[in-house]
This record gives sequence, structure tokens and C-alpha cells, in this order.
Amino acid sequence: MTQGSDVILSRLMSLHPKVIDLVLDRVHHLLAALGHPERRIPPVIHVAGTNGKGSTVAMLRAGLEGAGEVVHIYTSPHLARFHERIRVAGDLIAEDDLARLLEECERANGEAPITFFEITTCAAFLAFSRVPADWTLLEVGLGGRLDATNVIDPALTIITPVSMDHEAFLGNTIEAIAGEKAGIIKPGTPCIVGPQEERALEVIEYRAARMGAPLQVHGQHWHVTEENGRLVFEDEGGLMDLPLPRLIGAHQAQNAGMVIAALRALKRPGAADAAMTRAVWPARMQRLKTGPLVQAAGRAELWLDGGHNPAAGLALAEVLDRLPPKPLHLICGMLNTKDATGYMTPLARHAASFQGVSIPGEANTLSAADTVAAAARAGIAATTADSVASAIATITATDPDARILICGSLYLAGSILRENG
Repeated sequence: MTQGSDVILSRLMSLHPKVIDLVLDRVHHLLAALGHPERRIPPVIHVAGTNGKGSTVAMLRAGLEGAGEVVHIYTSPHLARFHERIRVAGDLIAEDDLARLLEECERANGEAPITFFEITTCAAFLAFSRVPADWTLLEVGLGGRLDATNVIDPALTIITPVSMDHEAFLGNTIEAIAGEKAGIIKPGTPCIVGPQEERALEVIEYRAARMGAPLQVHGQHWHVTEENGRLVFEDEGGLMDLPLPRLIGAHQAQNAGMVIAALRALKRPGAADAAMTRAVWPARMQRLKTGPLVQAAGRAELWLDGGHNPAAGLALAEVLDRLPPKPLHLICGMLNTKDATGYMTPLARHAASFQGVSIPGEANTLSAADTVAAAARAGIAATTADSVASAIATITATDPDARILICGSLYLAGSILRENG
């Protein structure tokens, strides 16, 4: 009898002593044992980068599905449930199907060590190989060159903006990190490149030249601007006048530009309108409207954002600049692997108050006290809170019409979405 996926997923966590171990040998071995499902999936659009991957995938999905095409999607991490990582023909993978696929991968792997992300990526490939679709949207988990997803022959690759993050695994310079991201570029395969620092772009261009991969680079081959409440995209094919992205934030215009460039490269420019107007991506400056936390907040606005590195902090600050003026109260929890002060510094000018929390159930959480210390280094006066709920109560006791932003981590965002139903 097949066990539930939660039981199997818990067991798979123990198959390797490390959570992250960037090599591809184990993935190649398991995929061979499974009969190479990665060779039988629909054409792949492979997305790497530091910031904007998820939003880019969400807009691509919205555009292609709006044009009537069927799409498989693989993203990570999940927010509330693991099933969010795998969408088969547009729908969240069914519990019974996921459990059977995981057990099949577990049997094929035998006693060999393999990381959780590696074996679950193989399960996603297996799922995608068995259901017809027009496209597969594949988001890199970490880096690119040695990421478990980098075993496919894509139809198109996309590199979103590269910045400092995951230095322990990818290197401590922007050039090193860009080199890892550029590892998804394949011989002769077109690559869409989002806005980059010059040092990162040079690395990406070098890799593309070696691979004979044609590039479409922001600022060189395509441009995107906001004009009079519209999004204007221009490349050698001409101008496109589109609605602004549904996803909130000035940075989403750049993500939208990558999506439009990709759709034009795929000969599907007619999908661009739906990409702008139909995309949904939780925990990216998401206004919470229902649930226990919203009820507890009363008249206060409650927002949620999962950004977690300095570039995400800067993008978030720019989003806040555009909201109607109102005192902002931050509730922040972060992982101890992140540059917390770098993330918080752009937010300092917006913070009417700041409460640090630890992330429930997360071994690598930064403690509430350490979060407060990082805020102090960013110039923010802060206090600790026992929980998000208690932080909300503290804020609304003195400012019942407050604007409250819960931020700092996708893991915290996932905890909130589970708690809030």
C-alpha cells in the first residue's frame, strides 16, 4: 500500500547527510535507472538567476496558458505544501500521483545517497514525462551549473538578475555567482538575459560565446519601460504596448520584459497580454484579505513578502515608495544564511516600527534577538516578538489602522500562509 506523500518526503530527507551537495552524478544515475524521463518531457524553458525567477515563471505560465497551451511547471521552494512545486498540465500534482512517483524514485535509487531536492526533481521529471503538454517551465533550485534541474536540453534559457546570495555554495564574487547561473546556457540554444551588473554580464556573454548560444540582452537587444500607465517593450521586431504587470512592484516591469522577450523568441508574442494580466505569485507583496491573522489585525492592512536578500530588499523598498503614504510596521524573520542587514538597509527609511521573530519550525532560522541586532546595524530601532500574531497585536494596540508587512523569508511566508489558511 502506498504511503502518504508527507511520510515519504520525510523519509527522503534522510537519504543524504547534506541538504545541499552540488554535483550531478547522483541525478544522472537515478534518471538512468528510471529510463531517462528527462528526455521525454515537453520542450523546456529553463530559468536561473538570483531574483525574479518565480515571478518570471508565473508570467510565462499565465501567458502560455492564456494562449491555450498546456504547461508543466516546476518551482521551489514551496510555501504551504510540497505539492506546489510540481504542476502537471497546470494543476497541482495529485496526492496519490505524488506518493506513487516518490516511491518509484525511492525504489529505483536503492540505497544510494541522494539529496531531497535531487530525488524530488527526478520525481517531477517522471511526472512530466507521462502527461502530454506543450511546454515545461523549469526553475533552477540553486545556482545553475550543478543544479539538479540542469540535466535537460532546453528550447530556451532565461537568466534573471544576478546578485549576491548563497555565497557558501556559489562563490563570494558576483562573477563566480554569474558563472554558476550561466551554466544553464546550452550549445546553440537562445538565452534571454535580464538586467545585470556589468561584471555579471561579461561572464554570461563569455559562456554564451563558448556555447554558440544567441543572446537577447536587456539594454542591448530589448528594452522595457513604463509609460503613462502602460508597459512598452521594444526590440528589433518593433514596439509592443501592453498593460502593466498584475504583479506588484517596479521590478516586475523588468521581469515582464524578460517574459515578453522569451515569448517573442518562442514565436508567441500574442501570449504577452495574458502574461501581464493573469499572473499570480503568492508571497510577493501579497495583500492578505482573509484568515485568522487578518481577522486579528482588524482594520489594519496586512501584507506578505518572501524576498530575502539585499536586491530583494531594494526592490521591496521601491514597491513601498509607490504605495499611498502610511506608517509601515515591519515583522521580520530570516534564515541565518542570509545577509540580514543588507536586506533590511533599504527598508530602514520606511520602518515606523520593527519586530524580529524566529521562523517557526525552521532549524536555520535567525533568532529574534539576532534579527533585531541586524536591524540595528541597518539603522532600524527594533524589538523582539514571540510570534507574528503577538507582533500584530502589539502594533494594532497603538495603531489600529496600521500597514503591517510580514517579510524576510519564503519560509516565514509559507508558515504564515499555513497559519492563515
